[in-house]
Amino acid sequence: MPHALDSRSTNIFALPGLDLVDEATLRLLSVPVLLFASLYLIAKALPKSAQKPPKGGCPAVPTATNGAPAKGNDDYAHFDFASVRVSKILVHPIKSCKGISVAEAAYTSQGLENDRKWAIVWKENNKIVTAREVAKTVLIHPVIKNDPSSPEGGVLEVSFPSDSGCESFAVPLCPSEATLQRWRVLDDVALFYITGMQGYICESASTGTRSPSEILSQFVGAPVMLVMKGARARVCRPTLRHPKLDASFVFQDGYPLMVCSEESLGAVQARVRAMVGEQGVEERWREEELTMERFRPNIVFKGAGAPFVEDAVQEISIHRSAAAAAAEGGAESDGLMPPVIQVVSKTTRCLLPNVSPTTGERDKAVPFKPLHKFRRGLDPEKPSKACLGCNAVPTGSGVVRVGDSVQVHKVGDV
Repeated sequence: MPHALDSRSTNIFALPGLDLVDEATLRLLSVPVLLFASLYLIAKALPKSAQKPPKGGCPAVPTATNGAPAKGNDDYAHFDFASVRVSKILVHPIKSCKGISVAEAAYTSQGLENDRKWAIVWKENNKIVTAREVAKTVLIHPVIKNDPSSPEGGVLEVSFPSDSGCESFAVPLCPSEATLQRWRVLDDVALFYITGMQGYICESASTGTRSPSEILSQFVGAPVMLVMKGARARVCRPTLRHPKLDASFVFQDGYPLMVCSEESLGAVQARVRAMVGEQGVEERWREEELTMERFRPNIVFKGAGAPFVEDAVQEISIHRSAAAAAAEGGAESDGLMPPVIQVVSKTTRCLLPNVSPTTGERDKAVPFKPLHKFRRGLDPEKPSKACLGCNAVPTGSGVVRVGDSVQVHKVGDV
C-alpha cells in the first residue's frame, strides 16, 4: 500500500513559517484577498461611459474633481485656444472700490494703467482698508477723466451713493513733482503680510473743499486717508513654479494682473444653482446671476469652449483682432510683437466676492461655499483655499482691447 502523504505537502495555503496555523484559519484569511482581486478585475472591465458625469453643469471633458485639466491630459484638447478673445477689461483705480469696465487699457509690467493706484488706509495704523472689512467700499465710484491739456493728465473723480450724504471730490491723475512736494508721504503702508509700502496722502484737485480723507472718513464711519502709491518699488513674491520671478506692482493683492474666463464663471454659476437649499445657499440663487465684477479680475477671456482655460496656459500674448483692425482702417499688427504675459499662479479666494458690487451687502454663502466644494487643492502653496482666475505678470508694455485675440505660447498647469 502506498505511503500516505502528509496533508501539509498538498495544502495550497502552506507557507514557510505557518506550520502551526491550521488549514481552516488559512482559508478564512484568504477570503479578503480573493474578494479584493475580484473587485479590481470588475472595475477594470467597466467602460468609461459608465462613469458619472461631473455635477454642476461642467462639460463632459477629462477633468479632475476640482475642475482643473486632468493629470495626463497633456494636449488639453478640450480647449479651443485659437478662439480665445478678450471679452471684458476692468480697471479698479481705488483698491476695494467699484471697478470700471473699459474698451481698452494700456498696461505695463506693473499691471493695467491706473489699476489699484490708490487705496484707502486706516489713519491709526496705515493699513489698507479692503471690502473684506468694510463691504460698502465697493459702492465708492471712481472715474478716470483724462485731459491731455492738463499738466497732471486729468483727474480721478470719486462719487458716493446719493443717500450717503457725501459729496464728490477729485484728485490729480498724475500729480506733478511740485504737487507731490506738498503732499505728506507715508513710508509704512501695510497690506496683509506686506509692510513698508510708500504712499502719498492725496489732496483735492480743487481749493476750498473738504479733503478726500475727510469725505471718505464720513462714508466709512472711521478715520481713514486716501493714498496714492509712491515710487518705491513693491516686489512680487516668487511662486513655486516661478522661484526667480522678477516683477513689481502697486496696491494689487499680490501680482500685477488677474485674468479669468467667462466659461469659468459659468461653471461656478452652475455649481451655485445645484447647491440651492444647501449650506446657506438661498432660493434667490436659482435665478440671480453671478457677475464677473464680484471677482475683480482685470482681463476676462471668452471662447475656449470649456471652463478654467486660465489654469492651463502659462504664457500668452494679446493681439489686435483682424476684425477690429479692418473696422478702424488699420493694420492688424504694427510689426511689433506684443509682450508675453506670464501666468504665474492661481488666484486664491477669500470672502470678498460674497460682497455684491451693486448693493455692498455680503452674502452668507455665495460664491465662497460653492467654490470650496470643487475648486480647492489647486494652489500648491495654499491647498486649503478655493481658486478662481489666475495671477499674471506682463513682461513689457502694451495695449489690450475688448475683442483682441489671445495667443497661447505655452500650455501647462499653472
